[in-house]
Amino acid sequence: MQTRYENPDTVLEKIARASSEKATELIQSIYNTPIKEKLIAKRIKQIKAKGGTAVASCIPAHAEKFSKIAISAGADMFVVQSTVTTTKHVAKEYKSLDLFKFCKSTKIPVIIGNCVTYETTLELMSTGAAALLIGIGPGAACTTRGVLGIGVPQVTATVDAAAARDFYYKRTGRYVAIISDGGMSRGGDICKAFACGADAVMIGSSFARAKEAPGRGYHWGMATSHVNLPRGTRIYVGTTGSLKEILFGPAKVDDGSQNLIGALKTSMASLGAGSLQQMHDVEMIIAPSIQTEGKIFQVGQRVGMGK
Repeated sequence: MQTRYENPDTVLEKIARASSEKATELIQSIYNTPIKEKLIAKRIKQIKAKGGTAVASCIPAHAEKFSKIAISAGADMFVVQSTVTTTKHVAKEYKSLDLFKFCKSTKIPVIIGNCVTYETTLELMSTGAAALLIGIGPGAACTTRGVLGIGVPQVTATVDAAAARDFYYKRTGRYVAIISDGGMSRGGDICKAFACGADAVMIGSSFARAKEAPGRGYHWGMATSHVNLPRGTRIYVGTTGSLKEILFGPAKVDDGSQNLIGALKTSMASLGAGSLQQMHDVEMIIAPSIQTEGKIFQVGQRVGMGK
């Protein structure tokens, strides 16, 4: 199937209508199609023309080549991302990317991901990266944990990475932001990520619910759609409102999936945190039943927090 020559809207419509197995095949074929280098610059220029912040992302093997194209087109940041990233990457079929050299030579901030441990976070911070993506497998559409058996609970990963960031800052005086990446589907998830020490969060399924999202109510995230061993699946999240409603409200649903910024502001106010830095210092407890405690009617009727 020659998806590279089809209208993007036509391909997305096919994915939305396809069965689960057929959708996987379609997505694999799309990601297996060679990247059109001219479109990298074109898309970045379109984003910049509208006043947006343009961020380009690719795997380590293509970073040196595509970063030059992105920078020439005016990109603001560049992301080097893979399922698991360390400074000790070994490859037999291609030349490994020297992250230290890459971060030093790249003229725009570099974000590296993904990692989940204290030690690896420290190592990646020493490369000169401006920020790190933290999380392996918690995304709504990701199947890495099931396929590869690799991953760390997102709260643990974020807390450990934040501890590494604080230690690195005390030792070097350089603050490297950490981005909690995966599993942020409700306002409460975002609030807890900041309480764990995150400086920012990566949001996928929440935005996939927007009317403006190209997936038409479906989400397949950034997970690897490898031809022989895919680590992601297509999920249906529905379309609940506009991007503005999802971010800023007014919320039309009561499950925390809309007005995410309002939820964060209200949570911070309730906890007495006047900044995200202060949010890092709020008290935390581990309570598996906190989501369902006293919510018997919501669970039974599948409304609110019982969905």
